[in-house]
Amino acid sequence: MNSSVIGKFAEDAVNFLFQHFRGGFDAFSAALGAVIKLLEDGLAAVPFMAMLVFLVAFALWRRGVVFSIFVGLALLAIHYMGLWAQTVSTLALVIAATVFSLVIGVPLGIWGARNRRVEVVLRSLLDFMQTMPAFVYLIPAVILFGLGRVPAVIATIVFSMPPVVRLTTLGIRQVREELLEAGRSFGSTDTQLLWKIQLPNALPSIMAGVNQTIMMALSMVVVASMIGAGGLGEYVLSGIQRLDIGIGFEGGLGVVLLAIVLDRLTESFGVKAKKSKRSNVRTAKPNQGAAAART
Repeated sequence: MNSSVIGKFAEDAVNFLFQHFRGGFDAFSAALGAVIKLLEDGLAAVPFMAMLVFLVAFALWRRGVVFSIFVGLALLAIHYMGLWAQTVSTLALVIAATVFSLVIGVPLGIWGARNRRVEVVLRSLLDFMQTMPAFVYLIPAVILFGLGRVPAVIATIVFSMPPVVRLTTLGIRQVREELLEAGRSFGSTDTQLLWKIQLPNALPSIMAGVNQTIMMALSMVVVASMIGAGGLGEYVLSGIQRLDIGIGFEGGLGVVLLAIVLDRLTESFGVKAKKSKRSNVRTAKPNQGAAAART
């Protein structure tokens, strides 16, 4: 089946990048691969029991007793199925992809919130990124970076970045105008307004974006097992190739348990930030009334 003019243009663009910037892609691939390996080796060096105690304690702090018990049982189930090494590998890929997505996505979201034209361009680009089938990202990633974890992380970054960009822009746009006016009346610069008013008040929305980015990164890492990403996705892929229901179910269950743990833990930051914001608003109102009475 031959591609159309549009498909030929996309193919020529990727080939042009590969032919003229191959050295840069190789250097970037080596640097990113070193970061991923360092992260994975660091997580793998932590004994299972130490990781179990840490995550259970962390879950107890963030979500309470019931969820901490669930986290303990989930990690024990993953360890019992012999999938702890694959889980650590998947977690390293998700963390790497999420960090890079946030480093790129949050500034883009801020830029879009402060510039209408940029927001229009970003909105169209993000629509394209979110609606393009995930498998399509694997093709140029493999051509430019080869097989392995690096192209998997690159494809995951492109796939999982849109939520944090959108929700960062939305959160900043929803900051109340009277707060901004109060800041300007005290002589705050645009940078001070951003760091001291807009970002703190937009934190619940930004954390929701972080949560969605992690979830999308986890789903894409599983898909990226087709190009050698490893981890739990490779276990699921092995079950598909062998038509082995047991292996496929165990790999899928490991992904589900990891997803629930990551989702609830990251969600807790957004929930508590929202509660803190509401309490600040409630306490601010009496103070404003008292100031008005004194005048």
